[in-house]
Amino acid sequence: MKEYKIKITDRPDFRNIEKADISQYVWGGDYRPKAYAQLAFIPKKGFVCKLTVYEEDPRAIYKNDMDPVYKDSCLEFFARYKKGGYINCEVNSNGAILSAYGEGRGQRTPLNKIAGRFPDVKVKKDKNKWSAEIFIGLDLIKAVYGSSYFKENSVIYGNFYKCGDDCKVVHYGSYSPIGTEKPDFHRPEYFAKMTLVK
Repeated sequence: MKEYKIKITDRPDFRNIEKADISQYVWGGDYRPKAYAQLAFIPKKGFVCKLTVYEEDPRAIYKNDMDPVYKDSCLEFFARYKKGGYINCEVNSNGAILSAYGEGRGQRTPLNKIAGRFPDVKVKKDKNKWSAEIFIGLDLIKAVYGSSYFKENSVIYGNFYKCGDDCKVVHYGSYSPIGTEKPDFHRPEYFAKMTLVK
């Protein structure tokens, strides 16, 4: 199992935060854009995940939260923060987010129905790359799991993804490899171990 170190910091500086390469392209063709994720924990606030992909002119049709953004060029972070199900955060370059909670693909509840809002998203587009910063506040985690206490050496489980179901070239990339015959990101048994470190 892969293991990622989540930096505990009051002010995340992504120049100094470990990169998790989204380089496992076990399905799809030859289009394998360079992509990576970075994750930090801000005490008393929450988790901030920055996902970056190098590609020009990303497909970006959808504009509303809970639209099927995975059909666009999409960056994703799924995580199980406490015992139970997991939260998926899927974002396109318009900043639209699809985010829900549940045990698996078939039984998911939109996060705003549980916590009253979605995670915060900031997107930055450059000529040859785009990135998304997703902030998952402790208030959201507490609303979902009933607890939001994390400290040094706390462990969560998750995975980072890049996909585009309706892009010109369909592609599915992940950080932690997934051992299924068909593309399926909703497989928490393949999540990586992620440990909070100072």
